[in-house]
Amino acid sequence: MTIAPAAIAVGVIMITLRALVFGAMTVSASAATAHAGPCSGQIDAMQARIDARLEAKAAAGPTAKEGVLATTNMQPTPASIAAAEEKLGDISAKKVKAMKRGMARARVADKVGDLRACRKALAAVQRVLGP
Repeated sequence: MTIAPAAIAVGVIMITLRALVFGAMTVSASAATAHAGPCSGQIDAMQARIDARLEAKAAAGPTAKEGVLATTNMQPTPASIAAAEEKLGDISAKKVKAMKRGMARARVADKVGDLRACRKALAAVQRVLGP
């Protein structure tokens, strides 16, 4: 049995397309890593501390009436937990806004490669967050 030239051509095209897609994915992944700013790791660590603090406050603090969204199988996010804690009075709106602004400043500084400004913004967030 012989394979028709058209079938061989289709096979070569498919292999070429797969290699091209894999190559594009590899380049995209390496480009994302290459564009990570000088402060990305510190931003991630601070966000993890904020999230952990919010979760701890949510677990230890008073409870509120279950909202409509709680029954729709949606998982709480750090932002939704912060909003709930703010409503319960566990965290002041002023602190929440200050942390959001500080994290936004840190991300902008990181994006433009300004390590000093990023660290300064994260230090401000840490002061608001506390020990």
